[in-house]
Amino acid sequence: MSDALGTLMPGFVGLALPDWLEARLREGLGGVCIFGDNIESLAQLRELTDSIRAANPDALIAIDEEGGDVTRLYYGQGSPYPGNAVLGRLDNLALTERVGAAVGEQLLAVGCNLDFAPDADANSNPDNPVIGVRSFGADAELVARHTSAWVSGLQSAGVAASVKHFPGHGDTAQDSHLALPVVDRSLEQLRQRELVPFVAAIAAGTKTIMTSHILLPQLDPESPATLSRRILQGVLREELGFEGVIVSDALDMAGASGEIGIPAAAARAIAAGCDLLCIGTDNTDAQLAEIVEALSSGSISPERLAQAAKRNRALARELAAPSAPRFAAPTFDPAETARAFDVRVARPSGPHTVIVLETEANMAIGTAPWGPRGALRLRNGEPLPSAEGTLVIVGRDNHRHDWVRRLVDDVRAQHPPVVVIDMGWPGDDRAYADIATFGASRHVGDALEAWLAGTL
Repeated sequence: MSDALGTLMPGFVGLALPDWLEARLREGLGGVCIFGDNIESLAQLRELTDSIRAANPDALIAIDEEGGDVTRLYYGQGSPYPGNAVLGRLDNLALTERVGAAVGEQLLAVGCNLDFAPDADANSNPDNPVIGVRSFGADAELVARHTSAWVSGLQSAGVAASVKHFPGHGDTAQDSHLALPVVDRSLEQLRQRELVPFVAAIAAGTKTIMTSHILLPQLDPESPATLSRRILQGVLREELGFEGVIVSDALDMAGASGEIGIPAAAARAIAAGCDLLCIGTDNTDAQLAEIVEALSSGSISPERLAQAAKRNRALARELAAPSAPRFAAPTFDPAETARAFDVRVARPSGPHTVIVLETEANMAIGTAPWGPRGALRLRNGEPLPSAEGTLVIVGRDNHRHDWVRRLVDDVRAQHPPVVVIDMGWPGDDRAYADIATFGASRHVGDALEAWLAGTL
């Protein structure tokens, strides 16, 4: 039973360690995943991780801290980091490594030892609803060198990286949280683009790699990558030579378990080659019991379970012990961040009114604050407020939202002058992005606000 438990990494509800989860940790549970709703403050998070480690010193304590739009440490106030797409546009490897190191130092201070980052997907599809600015860019070689730098920075602090989403989630127009995306590319095509950043990450020594719930029919027409032995064992282990821990993306996502359920997905993921299973967010003891039963039913060899659990425990033991808490937020130069902006119109002169369009964020990003601090906020169906001077419309991935396109077209016709800003990944024609910031973290929002005010 301990080997089956040793492969599992659930989430949970609340700010303190539940009794059921503490009991499972004492029995040998592989780890715990921390989400934004588990964090009230950084001091509280350190108390939580200390209690996890007290129950199981060999537990992996993971978090999604990508250093940009996807943040958990700063879920309540917005991220102080510039984000990957900004870093890719600046193309300053020293800065990218510094961001990774800063994230690692923060995580070590709060007791987390595994970061589900960086995102190594080459965002080749501008309509991608889930990757976008989480990527360093569309060019595979650029993504590769920044992935390597970020991994080096993070792991220099003693925190393990989990490069994602193998073998590449950048060429999709669907979100695997909600569906099973299809990437119809051959292995040779993958070698030329999608796999390039993962090859670089392995060379940089990444401790773990996270799988994706995408179907690659030219490699395996039946199973998404997370559940495919052909992809995980054949490509990742044998061709690329990766020897570290293979982590599944969350198994509660539709792309993994939508048709077969989480216990069956867990068994298939272990059989395919995953070592550590990220279960999801609001997991329960009853749910874990079902998964353990599925893993122990005989469809998976005891040797495979033992191998996976052993890899997870060995990784936890080699990572750095938590440092003394230091909770000062890192600082990055907003003027340098603003140099990554794609500006195709003149800066607004004189008075201007900033209105942020609140489209639904993807599930990876969640509801962390984003954009300029002092802006008015508008949702679909709400009337446009009166504006003084230039109207500045701010959205994310503007070209992908019908109501945003309609609103922008209307205000351009009826309320000139108008400046449209996209803080997501803009469409190729930039029709709805007079200015593109390539990120919407709170830091990028502050940089944009300063740029609009003319102080940068």
